[in-house]
Amino acid sequence: MAGTFRSLKYPNFRLYFIGQSLSLIGTWMERIAINWLVYSTTHSALMLGIVNFAGQIPTFLLSPYGGALTDRHDNYKILLRTQIAAMTQASIMATLVLTHTYTMPLIITLSIVLGMVNAFDTPARQSLMIRLIDDKSDLQNAIALNSSMVNVARLIGPAVAGILLTTVGTGICFLLNAFSFVAVIVCLMMMKLTPQVRERVTTTIWEGLRSGWAYLKAEHNIKLIIMLLACTSFFTMTYSTLLPIFAKDIFHGNARTYSLLNSLSGLGALCGAIYMASLQSTENLRKTIVIAASLCGLGIAVFAFCGQLWMALICIAIAGVGMMIQIAGTNTYIQTNVAPQMRGRVISYYVMAFMGVQPIGNFLAGLAAHHFNARYVLFFQGVAGLLAAILFGLFFKKSNNNTMVAQPAANQDQL
Repeated sequence: MAGTFRSLKYPNFRLYFIGQSLSLIGTWMERIAINWLVYSTTHSALMLGIVNFAGQIPTFLLSPYGGALTDRHDNYKILLRTQIAAMTQASIMATLVLTHTYTMPLIITLSIVLGMVNAFDTPARQSLMIRLIDDKSDLQNAIALNSSMVNVARLIGPAVAGILLTTVGTGICFLLNAFSFVAVIVCLMMMKLTPQVRERVTTTIWEGLRSGWAYLKAEHNIKLIIMLLACTSFFTMTYSTLLPIFAKDIFHGNARTYSLLNSLSGLGALCGAIYMASLQSTENLRKTIVIAASLCGLGIAVFAFCGQLWMALICIAIAGVGMMIQIAGTNTYIQTNVAPQMRGRVISYYVMAFMGVQPIGNFLAGLAAHHFNARYVLFFQGVAGLLAAILFGLFFKKSNNNTMVAQPAANQDQL
């Protein structure tokens, strides 16, 4: 257990961990509240897809720019500013809901604003991780603990939101989320980081974007692993968009049922994150990622046709395990194999694959569920995610075989 939590011995990472843990509970409370608010107000699967699309499409469009900006400027300062911006957005949302002056166009607009903030926040956050620990061999553990933190929040946030939604309403969830940003901002200001020295850059950001794309194309394994994450994100990670429909219409429950489904998914993801934190090396990481992606797709496909709630909870937890192992494993693989000067830009493509592709999948899932049975839509998504994992597993195997053939040839040339 001491080895699992070894990264917490670093003061800066410990502050980051504490601040983010509190803030992310609020973030998950708002995610649950906004989906429930939209569906209970409109009773429209299509509107669920539109709101989720609006909240994430800016990340897809702006993440490469955010990554290039992170490579040119101090990622700590960027993160501090984005957290202040996110707190402002959350405060406006809380005010609108509490005063009952919200409309769907206003919710969509504020979702777009948050998506724009996240496009700059996430590359800065991920690239900052390596500065928070002194021994770089603990980077994998820090990334896995960060994932554990996200999923503890994902477990607690929906559970608390479910209680609040059925007792005092949605407004308090938005208000608590706004207050939660104070914790992370205070913790960031308490950090003692060595100033980040950047070489003077003479190229434009757009030239930096092109060089980042050229680097990614040349790094075949990193490119494949990001593409697999994009497929999983598009097909299987969008299941959360349809969960209100399953909770209310299929399992005939209420907000607590919806929060329970999210909490069990978070519990499974937490188990996956703890597993990643316990690993001592990155050997066979690509194989682990492929197996995890397959598990996620299979779990979602079976969940789609579960007749009993208890069985659905088990399946959604299994899907959460696979999803988190893939996300944390992909992040670890990139962070430990990317060139330092390209870190922000490559991470931005990881963000596009993880968060940016989801809005397209969310919109299509909502659109499909508007016209067809939600069970069939989710089953198709799970099967597609499973097939994508199998296909990329074959690509990785072919890549390994090519590498093994190339190495003896290179050794023979040297002789």
